[in-house]
Amino acid sequence: MTAEPRHVRPYGDTSGDGMVQTSFTLPVPHGPRAEGAALLLAAKMGMDPAMVVHSHAIGPDFTFFVVYGSVTHIVDMADVHVVEREYPLLPPGEVNTAVKRLLRRKLVVVGACIGTDAHTVGIDAILNIKGFAGEKGLEYYRELRVVNLGAQVTVPELVKRARTEKADAVLVSQVVTQRDAHILNTREMSAAFREAMGARRPLLIAGGPRFDPRMAGDLGVDRVFGRGTTPGEVASYLAHAITVRKEPAA
Repeated sequence: MTAEPRHVRPYGDTSGDGMVQTSFTLPVPHGPRAEGAALLLAAKMGMDPAMVVHSHAIGPDFTFFVVYGSVTHIVDMADVHVVEREYPLLPPGEVNTAVKRLLRRKLVVVGACIGTDAHTVGIDAILNIKGFAGEKGLEYYRELRVVNLGAQVTVPELVKRARTEKADAVLVSQVVTQRDAHILNTREMSAAFREAMGARRPLLIAGGPRFDPRMAGDLGVDRVFGRGTTPGEVASYLAHAITVRKEPAA
């Protein structure tokens, strides 16, 4: 395997040429002035030279652009800080085996969209058996029992139901981000579980397209999943997390 380079630039036609493509909409009627404005914006973004490779009108007052050009910026890979997966991706059979060995019962997962968020596509993609990206959802796993509470669930309702179901893990999905609603709701949720259950609280997992996986500690949850997360990643994390919880005690 080739060693990762320390400094990188975008690759377009030749290695290190800095070529990038970006798209945006300007509130300007389609025409030469709109294209001129797009090129000025591209220059201010550090693209030089830049060219408009596509544009079309969006109604009478807006224009959509695709701009292609070169940037001089260089990324130092030493400055890249991300959350890397520290556990293997397991097929469903191995997840089931791990859960059965460690718990000797089904692992209970309670999921919901909390607050006023009514967008259930994300939580359904992870929980429902039909799944996402060619992977079956958590309902497919024989050793998992899934309780999907749906949308607009209040934090007190979620805590109460998690206690009733004796949940091992709670998954919350947040898509609405206006005024940082996803952050505020998740912090409220984690604080409520700490107050109600203390160290015996279930695993708390938050997910949504605007979450940064590095935010877990700040939000008070055990794990944060961002956009593109698949059911298999979540299931594998659950198997890993219960292993970490159980094996030191054993």
